[in-house]
Amino acid sequence: MKALIFPGQGSQFEGMGKDLFESSEIAKSIFNTANTILGFDITDVMFNGSVDDLKKTDITQPAIFIHSYICYELGNIKNPSAYAGHSLGEFTALTCSGSLSFEDGLSLVLERARAMNDACSVEESTMAAILGMGDDEVKKICRDFDDIDPANFNCPGQVVISGSSRNMSKACDVFKSNGAKAIPLSVGGGFHSIYMQPAKSRLEDAIMSIKFQKPNAPIYQNV
Repeated sequence: MKALIFPGQGSQFEGMGKDLFESSEIAKSIFNTANTILGFDITDVMFNGSVDDLKKTDITQPAIFIHSYICYELGNIKNPSAYAGHSLGEFTALTCSGSLSFEDGLSLVLERARAMNDACSVEESTMAAILGMGDDEVKKICRDFDDIDPANFNCPGQVVISGSSRNMSKACDVFKSNGAKAIPLSVGGGFHSIYMQPAKSRLEDAIMSIKFQKPNAPIYQNV
């Protein structure tokens, strides 16, 4: 069985995709098409932007989507048995499986990113990974904070929490004092939390305007 799993926000890095652009005409063509769809030169930010530039949600999400899609195209992977994606990566999975066109997939990702970016501007929020602690214990500690919640249950012993920036450091200190590791994530906001509620209706409207096709293999969703 061959399954393809695509990454989500936080997997960005400086210079992402530049090597692909310089070595592949296919990659160059996809980048140029992406610039046209987006209406701005995202390649300049991806190739030359700083860590802070790439951390901006309305840049990060389309950048990761484009990079992942190009890697898929260049990989020339035949007949995968299944697709999956981590959060944002589900849009890449939908696109690579043929459920969405590249244009529709990227357009949805851009609208999602802008809606989430606007939601982040309402109140500062962020995320952190908690390692080495069970799900129930993470939930218990989060209940002591009215603005911090478990967001992603990635695997046993790894839970991502999300919430307000003003209490995240304090929450991380509590997790550390209880024997866990707490790692702040390089993201632009507290995703998968109540802080994203303002983005919900905008994304729903955008999704309803797109026609989805049957994927060429099952897509295993996790959100």
